[in-house]
Amino acid sequence: MVEDRIRLEPSWKAALGDEFDKSYMTTLRQFLVREKQARKVIYPKGANIFAALDLIPLDDVKVVIIGQDPYHGPQQAHGLCFSVQPGVSQPPSLVNIFKEINDDLGTPERTLDDKHGCLLPWAQQGVLLLNSVLTVERGRAGSHQGRGWETFTDRIVETLNTSQSGLVFMLWGSYAHKKGAIVDRNRHCVLSAPHPSPLSAHRGFFDCGHFSAANRYLEDNGQTPIDWFRVE
Repeated sequence: MVEDRIRLEPSWKAALGDEFDKSYMTTLRQFLVREKQARKVIYPKGANIFAALDLIPLDDVKVVIIGQDPYHGPQQAHGLCFSVQPGVSQPPSLVNIFKEINDDLGTPERTLDDKHGCLLPWAQQGVLLLNSVLTVERGRAGSHQGRGWETFTDRIVETLNTSQSGLVFMLWGSYAHKKGAIVDRNRHCVLSAPHPSPLSAHRGFFDCGHFSAANRYLEDNGQTPIDWFRVE
């Protein structure tokens, strides 16, 4: 059974609850307990680890954006990939995401700026901001990779792929491309591009047009488009 202290929206609990009883999840839980006992700082806070799932019922997901692991700096991570908490400076990848939105959809009257970086309003519209690994040690990027989170988030992608139709998957970078390889292209819209990191954004993330393409697909399938300019 899913432990009561885990904050997970009921439809996701119904779909994924059995995962919490599997051996890989027990091993992962034991690892996290040891890390905390060693007084290591783990991000995000426990209440936010499953925030991406807790915010959106399974049937309300429209768009899936796949990240790698949480930001590892203080006050940044809060359970939504690429997003930072209100008042925190935008990390470089998010700066480039906002630049692409401005170039793709912006007008002189409507642009994103550098004052906001919390993507909670996207989640509230049905954008699942899913990291592949849901925790990280402070100051150590990738430190919780290979501990079991990937198995859990693979199951999320599988569930979305088979139980829903007409979703938009935004896959940025080789890691996300591999994560989304199982997605049925006949059932869903899959948009692939390089990662928005400054190291790769100029190789095809800029001018990819994913945000307008996602909205066109949603509208063509009778869905309300995403207001990508809504941030906190």
